[in-house]
Amino acid sequence: MSVSVDDRTIWVDTFVNEFWTSRQRAAHSLHEVSYRACFKPQLPRFFTERLTRAGDTVYDPFMGRGTTLLEAALLGRVPIGCDINPLCKVLVEPRLLPPEIDAVRQRLSTIDWAAGEEFPEDLLTFYHSDTLREIRALKAYLLEKLEEGPLDIVDGWIRMVAVNRLTGHSPGFFSVYTLPPNQAVSVPAQRKINADRHQVPPRRSVPKLILAKSRSLLSDCDEETRRLLGNMCERYQLLTGPASSTPAIKSSTVDLVVTSPPFLDVVNYAGDNWLRCWFCGIDPAEIELTIRKKIEDWRSAMAQVFVELARVLKPGGHVAFEVGEVRGGRVRLEEHVIPCGIHAGLDPVLVLINSQEFTKTAACWGVDNNRKGTNTNRIVLFRKP
Repeated sequence: MSVSVDDRTIWVDTFVNEFWTSRQRAAHSLHEVSYRACFKPQLPRFFTERLTRAGDTVYDPFMGRGTTLLEAALLGRVPIGCDINPLCKVLVEPRLLPPEIDAVRQRLSTIDWAAGEEFPEDLLTFYHSDTLREIRALKAYLLEKLEEGPLDIVDGWIRMVAVNRLTGHSPGFFSVYTLPPNQAVSVPAQRKINADRHQVPPRRSVPKLILAKSRSLLSDCDEETRRLLGNMCERYQLLTGPASSTPAIKSSTVDLVVTSPPFLDVVNYAGDNWLRCWFCGIDPAEIELTIRKKIEDWRSAMAQVFVELARVLKPGGHVAFEVGEVRGGRVRLEEHVIPCGIHAGLDPVLVLINSQEFTKTAACWGVDNNRKGTNTNRIVLFRKP
């Protein structure tokens, strides 16, 4: 691949293949929570295994659901993550410190599930009234605990699972049939779905579904998993803020960055997460997400991020920066990423394009492979001299 940078032509070796599996649920069970536009765990594993050793530090400045962090910890690396969305810490931290299933069961039994008398009437579009009362009771319980201080690992886990079960398209979720759990539709849109499908919200048991999902998430948590995660529990770092300014991370301390930034205006993170924010007591209007419609603005934002990544990276460390082709393949963001890295003082090593057939997530939208959506993982690998 050739890219023009400051009137120079830069050639970067490019490799295309299926470098990791396209199968769903082929990684550790702890990964199975939903977040919009997340990559498979095999992607960070691919680079972490090849470019780091046990005890090294792996960082994701756009951590999302924490795929890079969790995979790094499972490989015995120290995870550091940052995201401007406070929901990310809610989703990530409990899975780095998973409780025992008996502790979850016991804590659920102590909650007064009939305490949620008041709730927004509009949410009856998604939930049976008794289910909504239980959701409201759990929300009130968690917010009261937060007033006393940070949630303990069991309450944090219960909140994380509840956030993941709020809406979905199977009986394993609290809601009536709706879009996948990483994308809550608006109330008017859900009314239309209900009318088109001739459906009404069924009664769901919130504590039973939380316990069932907990069993599933913890199914691979054997002694070795808990040992690896336990070794990292005092060393991991989770930040809420912009990726372009992370003073809490010391300079030249990171061995590897594996990340994927927001892709222009392809994903509406704030709109998709409105219901999760309601449950967690977060005002989505206060979250200044990096969503740029113009490629020039996106590139400018990424240039600032790369300056910060170059600061925290050790000499000889690497950045694996994943982007997808967007707008029907007309915009290939790797061509815009390479100049950002070079201007920050990083050397482009290669472009790796992982190309594979669509799997379940895309199929649910009725999207054919190589026609719409993001068909490839396109990773630019940089090295700090």
